[in-house]
This record gives sequence, structure tokens and C-alpha cells, in this order.
Amino acid sequence: MDQADHPQNPGRRAVLRASAASGMFFAVGVAPAQAAPAASAAGAPTAAVPARPLTLRINGAEHAVELDVRTTLLDTLRNQLGMTGTKKGCDHGQCGACTVLVNGRRINACLTLAVMHEGDEITTIEGLADGDALHPVQSAFIARDAFQCGYCTPGQICSAVGMLAEVRAGWPSHASSDVAAREFALDEVEVRERMSGNLCRCAAYPNIVAAIRDAAQGGRS
Repeated sequence: MDQADHPQNPGRRAVLRASAASGMFFAVGVAPAQAAPAASAAGAPTAAVPARPLTLRINGAEHAVELDVRTTLLDTLRNQLGMTGTKKGCDHGQCGACTVLVNGRRINACLTLAVMHEGDEITTIEGLADGDALHPVQSAFIARDAFQCGYCTPGQICSAVGMLAEVRAGWPSHASSDVAAREFALDEVEVRERMSGNLCRCAAYPNIVAAIRDAAQGGRS
């Protein structure tokens, strides 16, 4: 035996042989064990979420749908019922494009589940007009040219209708000088504050504000 390979004095060859043996052990013995959990997880069955029958009252009419209980009101309106006037913008409740009215109150349809609104009165942009007669807010938006691309317009209008109802009910805003007052003058500052949850990427805000003030002063809201 070469002195370099003596058990008490292992040489370079012995070290290389030991390293090679260790590598074979880990390559053959450990890798399959690590791959087993991944294969098991991939083959595990996924429990299906059952669809639930639901009746929603929208724009004065009842609509029967069957949907996953995790479906938002926005997706139900657009994908299940074909009411595409309500727009999907950010899908995070930040832009207001999906604003609808529920029992007269404005909400973001992307932040609520459809199953939460069985029995509620839901109004979308399609339900604001009375036949061929436009809602005063709709008419004011046209008269003031309060839109450009128009994508945010349905949410702006629905939000304005709900906001004007809040003003009539005596709700103050952060811009109100006297929060205890029951009547508020809808000046530009008040309108901008109360409509701050609805964004317009085209920046048609001056005309939007003017349209809302016109509707507040001259027609039903």
C-alpha cells in the first residue's frame, strides 16, 4: 500500500473516491425522496366549489343565476347577465368604474360578492333612464360633454346619483364647513370631495363637476 493511501494518512486518491461515493449516494437516494412530495401534491384531488342558485333584483327585474359563491357582483353583472355598462377598471375598489347602486347607496361592485345581495334592489347604469327619458344626471353629462373616452362614465354617473341622494339626506363630507348642518351647498369643492372615489384618466373633471352641479340644481337626482 502506498504510504499516501494509508488509513491514517489518506491521500488524494482516497479523498476523491470518498467524494465520488458520497455524490452517488445523494444522487440516487435523496433526489427521489425530495421529488415524492411534489408528485403527491400534484396528484391530490381539488375539491370543487359547488355553484349556488341565486336570484338578484336588478333594475326592477329579477334575474336567476347559478354561480360560484366567490363571484363578485361586478363579474356577475358583466359575465353572467351581460350588463356590460358597469365597467371593470382596477378591480381593487380604487377607480370607481364599477360603481352601482344597492338600495340607493353607491358601492364598488368589484369589492362585494353577488351572494351578499339577494333581496337587495340593485341599479346599474342601464336602469337609470325611464324608458327613452334619460336621468337628469345622464342628460347633464351629455349637455356638459362630461366625458372623453367614456370608460369611467357609467361609474361616474351612478356615483353622482348616489352622492346627490346623500346630500339630500344631510350627509356631510370632509369638505363641509359645518358637519352638523342638514343642508350643503354643492360648490366645486364639495362635489370634488364627494366624487373623489371616481377617477377619470382623461381628466374631464371640470365638466364632470359642472354636470353634477347642473343636475343638483335643475332636476331629479
